[in-house]
Amino acid sequence: MANILIIDDSPTDVRVLSTMLERAGHTVDSVGTAEDGIERVRATPPQLVIMDVIMPGMNGFQATRTLTRDPATAGVPIVMITTKSMETDRVWGLRQGARAFITKPVNEAELTACINQLLAGAA
Repeated sequence: MANILIIDDSPTDVRVLSTMLERAGHTVDSVGTAEDGIERVRATPPQLVIMDVIMPGMNGFQATRTLTRDPATAGVPIVMITTKSMETDRVWGLRQGARAFITKPVNEAELTACINQLLAGAA
């Protein structure tokens, strides 16, 4: 299936998301900061990025904006997954360039459907 990068500072969330994604047949890698995520995407672009919002240093909104504004990485779809559940957060995430916005706790079927749809559109 796809090579997916998770950018999230929570080892627990990374483990839960990795398990879901691997069960769906994807290859998963992860980094713990937005800065490391941007560097990794630029060096080895994945087919899709899962982005947390609340992280130390640069937040997920800033990282998403950085990646989607860079012509070298703009084609990599980003799914924001966060505890921030206000409609304004969702709208802001999408305005930064995220292709989808999912709130935690993540529903596995919703995540899988979202990723399949994004990957089908990128093909």
